[in-house]
Amino acid sequence: MDKEALREIAIAFVLRHEGGYVNDPRDLGGETKFGISKRSYPDLDIKNLTREEAARIYARDWWAPGRFDDIAEAAGPLVAVKLFDLAVNMGMRTAFRLFQEAIRDCGEAIATDGIVGPKTLAAASRVDRWQLAFHLLRRAAARYARLPQRAFLAGWIRRLTDIPEGMEAA
Repeated sequence: MDKEALREIAIAFVLRHEGGYVNDPRDLGGETKFGISKRSYPDLDIKNLTREEAARIYARDWWAPGRFDDIAEAAGPLVAVKLFDLAVNMGMRTAFRLFQEAIRDCGEAIATDGIVGPKTLAAASRVDRWQLAFHLLRRAAARYARLPQRAFLAGWIRRLTDIPEGMEAA
């Protein structure tokens, strides 16, 4: 699968789960639309944000800086897409720590500093991709279960267990 197609799958997956405009007082993210928050983008008109604008933001501010193309090459497309979704939902550094912990669960001794660099990518390339995906999702589920926002737990778990289209045999 080429890099552009994978990025489009990842962004579509996030947009499917993030949905439209929300300003739920129980949500620590505050005012959001398509997962883009007013807190992170204070100059953006969140209410009138289009799906296409959100996709451009995800490509520019999340996919590229997060090195998800490199992650896909090292850990496989499924792990890259699921990790991208986790990064959007819980923050990049937290998601990257979970990724590193999952790599450790697969037997690689690496730091869990939340920074995906050459050592993390090399370690990810040495482990079984399905085991890595399993441990990543298991760790994410455990983290969600510890969060105080219990009203959102069922949705987070559904999101974790959803497999992006085209990833079943990745």
